[in-house]
Amino acid sequence: MATLLYRLGRASFRRRRLVLALWIAVLAVLGASAAAFNGPTASNFSMPGTESQRALDALAEQFPQAAGATGTIVVAAPDGQALASPGNQTAVRALVKEAAALPGAVAALDPFQVGAVSADGRYALVQVQFAETADQLTAAQRTAYHDSGKSARAAGLRVEHGGEVMAAAPEIGGTEGLGVAVAAVVLVITFGSLVAAGMTLLTALIGVGAGMAGLFALSSAVELTSTAPVLALMLGLAVGIDYSLFITSRHRQYLLDGLTPEEAAARAVGTAGSAVVFAGATVVIALAGLAVVGIPFLTVMGLAAAATVAVAVLVAITLQPALLGFAGLRVLPRKQRRTEHATAATRPGLGFRWAYVVTRWRVSFIVAGVLLLGGLAVPAAQMRLALPDAGTAAEGTAARQAYDLISEGFGPGFNGRLAAVVTGGSAEATTRAATEAATAIQATKGVLAVTPPQLNAAGTTALLGVIPATGPTDEATETLVHDIRAKVAESGDVSLTGQTAIGIDISAKLAEALPVYLLLVVGLSVLLLMLVFRSILVPVKAALGFLLTVGGTFGVTVAVFQQGWLSGLFGIDTPGPLVSFLPILMIGILFGLAMDYQVFLVSRMREDFVHGDTARQATISGLGHGTRVVTAAALIMISVFGGFVFMDDPIIKSIGFALAFGVAVDAFVVRMTIVPAVMSLLGDRAWWLPRRLARVLPNVDIEGERLREHLGHAAPEAAAKV
Repeated sequence: MATLLYRLGRASFRRRRLVLALWIAVLAVLGASAAAFNGPTASNFSMPGTESQRALDALAEQFPQAAGATGTIVVAAPDGQALASPGNQTAVRALVKEAAALPGAVAALDPFQVGAVSADGRYALVQVQFAETADQLTAAQRTAYHDSGKSARAAGLRVEHGGEVMAAAPEIGGTEGLGVAVAAVVLVITFGSLVAAGMTLLTALIGVGAGMAGLFALSSAVELTSTAPVLALMLGLAVGIDYSLFITSRHRQYLLDGLTPEEAAARAVGTAGSAVVFAGATVVIALAGLAVVGIPFLTVMGLAAAATVAVAVLVAITLQPALLGFAGLRVLPRKQRRTEHATAATRPGLGFRWAYVVTRWRVSFIVAGVLLLGGLAVPAAQMRLALPDAGTAAEGTAARQAYDLISEGFGPGFNGRLAAVVTGGSAEATTRAATEAATAIQATKGVLAVTPPQLNAAGTTALLGVIPATGPTDEATETLVHDIRAKVAESGDVSLTGQTAIGIDISAKLAEALPVYLLLVVGLSVLLLMLVFRSILVPVKAALGFLLTVGGTFGVTVAVFQQGWLSGLFGIDTPGPLVSFLPILMIGILFGLAMDYQVFLVSRMREDFVHGDTARQATISGLGHGTRVVTAAALIMISVFGGFVFMDDPIIKSIGFALAFGVAVDAFVVRMTIVPAVMSLLGDRAWWLPRRLARVLPNVDIEGERLREHLGHAAPEAAAKV
């Protein structure tokens, strides 16, 4: 592997103009394809095989007139007034007429005719039905909907707009750019060279640009959820910068050792590039493994992010050495450029001093690290999962204001209505089953009201609206869903759906798939690490360290987003349950990223051990040489992920926070503290591999031993020719 990548790096360096031109051409073609074939993203979460999905499919088939998006306009009269007064009633009916004439709307229901007025007469709900789904609505249609009701406001009424129509894809803005700016500062400080920092950042941006353009080019053929492109962007930026950082750092080290720029670039790709390839492979395995869960939107999210990471790896081992060829010695600070074959300072750096301390007090550091992460993991025992609703949106947004006004006027249950779909062989059987189901549901504790059965044209499907007494993410509503499903089980073919029911079904399906996912991803990654390090204990230790990382990450994420600790600092207005698919998504992503740092640090330890150092010396050398670059890489990832914490979308916010905190914990506590302490404690046993297994496993040569032999043979041959 190292020899192959060495040749690739040297070829890219020599043909740098061609490599750069090819990548620019690829970027241009993908960009044009994205512009031509870009399709809408989806905001719905489909889950084949679940009860809530069966109900949604039946509704779409049997009630096509209600298959489009719905909007809810909330109207409130001032204190002491009622909407039924002549002036207010006229304003409300004018609003209904205006809503019915909105672009794409097929109907708007008069609240006075359908009984959608609160008991005190101050609040009313205007339901607006659109012909197209929420994902198909244009920005102009959403804007027209949001701007409706000006005449009602002029009459003194409060008007807020909510519903599916207000669900738009997350917007990428300045907060994400702030993360990239911080990453640029870290690069400048790390390298001491604007050229090296700018080149590394440029490589990452080209890679993520190509990956995102390819993703959007496929969006018209593949249904992308609104969070999939953001996740791909988040990971593509972070790993793209980090992978280029590792290769550039090794290149600079070889330059300081006296190698020519061409030879330095080739060897950097052969050694650090090997670590990049295997680290990227673990991330791709972890993300692509999400397909085993069997939930389409999660599969798409995983594959989209995996593809972006794969592009980042390819860019790092081809475009990066080409750009190093253009930069020459300018990747070094000016002071080192002026000194012929400058060498690093002889005084041990902070990384080496830290390595000496950790290996000397190894048991104390292991115990302290485990206790720290164990304590951080405690809140994870109280984790609750659900789908986010408008109640978790940022205060001041239209969706949040409508949610709060509905809760104020009608109760929180009106924001999370459930729907029971009853099917039968005939109109008579369906009516009987629907009546029995309605009676059973109405008698269930926690049900505020049940609407009369609404039958389709054939009379074979009935729809019952169920209004809970509590909000969609309330624990009482989750209990209610389970109670209703248990009660109507004997009333015929009855399926319950709604936001709370969908969240419960997603959580159940994910919990069922999690053991299989973990076995597949962890098993394949441990096998891959066994190939890389030719050791049994090193991969097992890496997996156990990951358990500490994920436990601490989930504990702190629950404490902040669910229990409200320091929530104001991160712009969380209303703490609540975590999004249903966050645990399995974070396990996949964090496992891949954790193995990144494992490979980068331990590969250097393995390299020094193979070349004659003792196990302790190899541990100190690997950590000493790797601390600066791994610290920079971790800070870059933290800043990139942290930039997404300040988005309004609660899903993206929680993902960004969990990734940023998880990377911090894994890099600084697990990989740079616990891992070297354990390696020092194990000594030579860390590299033990049974002889039979050693003969079976192929030697991928990540430490570059064969590359050194190849270069050693090549040098005399070159001298003979001279």
